Amino acid sequence: MSSRPADPMTGRGHVPVLDGIRGLAILLVLLLHFVGNTLPTNRMEKGLVTITGWGQYGVDLFFVLSGFLITGILVDSRQKPRYFRNFYLRRILRIFPLYYGVLFVLFFLLPLVPALRGATLDTLREHQLWAWLYGVNVFSALRGDWALPYIDHFWSLAVEEHFYLVWPLVVWMLGRRPRVLMAVSLGVVAMALVGRIAFSLAGVNPHALYVLTPFRLDGLALGGFLAVLTRQPGGRDALVRALPRVVVAAVLLFLLRFGWSRFTSAGSAVLLPIRESLVMVLLASVLVWALISEPRSLVGRFFTSRAMVFLGTYSYGLYVYHHFFSYYLTTHRTEFVVARIVGSHALAVLIQSIAGIGASLAVAIASYQLFEKSFLRLKDRLAPAEPRSGPQPVPASAEAGPVVGTVRS
Repeated sequence: MSSRPADPMTGRGHVPVLDGIRGLAILLVLLLHFVGNTLPTNRMEKGLVTITGWGQYGVDLFFVLSGFLITGILVDSRQKPRYFRNFYLRRILRIFPLYYGVLFVLFFLLPLVPALRGATLDTLREHQLWAWLYGVNVFSALRGDWALPYIDHFWSLAVEEHFYLVWPLVVWMLGRRPRVLMAVSLGVVAMALVGRIAFSLAGVNPHALYVLTPFRLDGLALGGFLAVLTRQPGGRDALVRALPRVVVAAVLLFLLRFGWSRFTSAGSAVLLPIRESLVMVLLASVLVWALISEPRSLVGRFFTSRAMVFLGTYSYGLYVYHHFFSYYLTTHRTEFVVARIVGSHALAVLIQSIAGIGASLAVAIASYQLFEKSFLRLKDRLAPAEPRSGPQPVPASAEAGPVVGTVRS
């Protein structure tokens, strides 16, 4: 049986630290939706909601990681036979069964249960075509708000799917000239930022700027840039040298923008899009930091811990399923019902969050073991990643799923 050695800097092979990064990203999203979306009743709870509200950047960490992994896969397989066929077939087998399986249950099976029928399900069924065509983000942008209860979080899956459709062609055309590919990647990053600023100044709905694909490509492209750079001679050393300076510059600019916004709202149409890009740079720095850290360092141990790797392993299913629980709990404000029973709102939020995350994890594990695995086994049979001397499963870290999160919805 052949074996592909792991390379932490490029993401080749099974790199547990990448599972840990994915685990951190989904944890941020879970905390946002199960804690950050609750209603605080005192100053302490308000602070906790504010802190967990930063979990919205879990989606950006997902985008950066996904761009890094997908671009790496494309670069490494560019000269192999059936480049496009194998890539898209592997994506389909990884993504579509769970995604379309959930839509099938939601739109065809749940309506058969009389107790579940109602205005919410009617709304979803009326606009279901947007979900089937990976257009939840477009529909949300047109409405200027979260408009599809329970599946609003699919907007980020749509963004990533749109990226999958185009990026393989870009890598195939430019892969033989890595410097050009890196320049194009940085150009996409710049275009996304400029686009957000330009349309923000033009008065476009901020929600549209948040969910539409052209304005969200900077994280994916930045991850792609890192994937190409790490595969160049001296790329790792260049990242190690640049990391401290990049982090310091981004933090200083971020604090300057934060300080400005504390005193005036002038220039927010420009400063908010810039803030998003600065956060993206910081999250990309987290990825690089994790990749270059020694396994026994504090950072290395954190990202390879059992908890982080475990969450990362089931992050796709967790992402897809968790919002069905969190949306119901937060929109029905069930924490106040629990609070009346236990006598404490903070304790109620804790209990509800643990129960919601636990239920989401249980469903995700069951889904993976009983449903998704059967499709994953077909990947190496129908679209092998590379020639092998015998059957070999592709590890989770080397074969990224649609690792994305969502924000308040």
